[in-house]
Amino acid sequence: MPDPYVFVGPMLRRLDPECAHEATLAALAMGLAGHARWRPDPMLRVTRFGLDFPHPLGLAAGFDKDARVAGRMLALGFGFVEIGTVTPRPQPGNPRPRIFRLPADGALINRLGFNNKGLEVAGARLAARRGRGIVGANIGRNKDSSDAVADYVAGFRALAPHADYVTVNISSPNTPGLRDLQAVASLRPLLEALTAERAQAAGAVAQRPLLLKLAPDLADADAVAAAELALEVGLDGLIVSNTTIARPPDLGGPHAGESGGLSGRPLLARSTELLGIIHRETGDALPLVGVGGIASAADAYAKIRAGACLLQLYTALVYRGPALVHEIAQGLVALLRRDGFAGIEQARGVDAGKR
Repeated sequence: MPDPYVFVGPMLRRLDPECAHEATLAALAMGLAGHARWRPDPMLRVTRFGLDFPHPLGLAAGFDKDARVAGRMLALGFGFVEIGTVTPRPQPGNPRPRIFRLPADGALINRLGFNNKGLEVAGARLAARRGRGIVGANIGRNKDSSDAVADYVAGFRALAPHADYVTVNISSPNTPGLRDLQAVASLRPLLEALTAERAQAAGAVAQRPLLLKLAPDLADADAVAAAELALEVGLDGLIVSNTTIARPPDLGGPHAGESGGLSGRPLLARSTELLGIIHRETGDALPLVGVGGIASAADAYAKIRAGACLLQLYTALVYRGPALVHEIAQGLVALLRRDGFAGIEQARGVDAGKR
């Protein structure tokens, strides 16, 4: 059966990027996308943070900001889904246009600015979710907030009871001052407040995995310092990495000069390099989720060999559609078998020590 996205994708790309995204979410919410007709090979199973992932390919935050279609995306074959970023209060984000396609580079630039409907809406949708599958929640602060720590604690308190893990997003380039929180002096009180909030929670929430998402634009030493702090305070993992404010000199197309976070193929090399550096310095102590530029099984495998135990993608879906998940999963199995590995854990980090 032909992939429907072969026909639908070009029509969506005739629309303004944000309109195309809104149309996609509406179609998914109505159940028009169907279900995946494949099952992942058992050698792709991953167990991390006390969670059993059927395969390592997850949907990155940003696609489903308000938890509208998490179940639908799981049904399309993702191993897990991360909703958000969600801020305590609703906010409209930055003025439109704020998403730009760079098709020749397999990339996007966005300056959305945490547009979302707030914790109340996302929390209610997560609480009402039925069915199996791992869903994480990505939390941030409001643009006009005077107390970032309080915003993140509120996010954890509202969403942790209904999510399988919570990601602390301090690395979006589109909220002024947000990335300043990655400095250890600012990061310590934030992470200590969150781990204290978790420790005081009741039931399963007291064990809810907490992850931290870092920017690729950090200096290597600063990224390692943030990782070591995450280990010290008891976080469960890192997501490496968010979008970049860097612009490669060969970036093409009429929108190459737009401000915002660049994602997609141009991000692959740096995000994978940073992943390997952090893995080399922290070893097996801190599970890493690799994200940034994945568009093929080879890309995914490179991140696993650099140290990732789980993966996330988003931008490549704009150009390739959800069938890409199956394609990458199949390709990963072939690559693992080619190299004599019985599963992802054997391959994880084998290249991290190479320079």
